[in-house]
Amino acid sequence: MRMNIPTLLTLFRVVLIPFFVLAFYLPFSWAPFACAFIFWVAAVTDWFDGYLARRWNQSTRFGAFLDPVADKVLVGIAMVLVVEHYHSWWITLPAATMIAREIIISALREWMAEIGKRARVAVSWIGKVKTTAQMVALIGLLWRPNIWVEYAGIGLFFVAAVLTFWSMFQYLHAARGDLLEP
Repeated sequence: MRMNIPTLLTLFRVVLIPFFVLAFYLPFSWAPFACAFIFWVAAVTDWFDGYLARRWNQSTRFGAFLDPVADKVLVGIAMVLVVEHYHSWWITLPAATMIAREIIISALREWMAEIGKRARVAVSWIGKVKTTAQMVALIGLLWRPNIWVEYAGIGLFFVAAVLTFWSMFQYLHAARGDLLEP
């Protein structure tokens, strides 16, 4: 296995996960900022490792496997923490929707790859916008410095939920011929 900077950045993101969870539970006034900051650093590495892998032509099989796994684990844990903090259906429902979509689309991509048609369900621009809205919303909902940041975070969380449905239906539509085949 070749180690390169993009892969090391992905591994760094994985290492950050327990630290942002720990920061979430610290009993200090600065803990929400620390939690959000660590999450932000991890989110930036998600963008940066992909950019560097493409720019420097350093894509590896291990990196291609680990990057989406690290992203989904990071975001899934952040959503669980946000749901725990707010303890309300109007946060839980979009979070559950987004987590369910990730499982459905991951399974769809794996199956499409198995039948040799993975390119039909490649990441779309809607998925990228959804991920950006999701990350920014989670940063605001983890940090919570004032009510306006929380409102903005909640608003973006719902935007991400709508984009989640849109992108999921787009992927399912792209695969419909293979899914409905007898």
